[in-house]
Amino acid sequence: MTTFVLYADCGIESDRIRQLLKSLNGEYLEYLVGVDFSDRQFRMEFGQDAEYPQVAVGTTHIGGLKDALHYLQDQGLI
Repeated sequence: MTTFVLYADCGIESDRIRQLLKSLNGEYLEYLVGVDFSDRQFRMEFGQDAEYPQVAVGTTHIGGLKDALHYLQDQGLI
């Protein structure tokens, strides 16, 4: 399985995708706002309207929680 990259905050949606990735026993890296990057850096990378979490697969940006769920379904992982 490819490594997922999670750009997260301490919100409910970040918790949901974190738990889902853990349940899949997949490998993922997590970067937390305020610890690993600033909100300003997040906005510069993903846009002013981007919401937490943002998910990437390897170096490919997938999107937010809904986009990640669609991706996992399309890949037959959930």
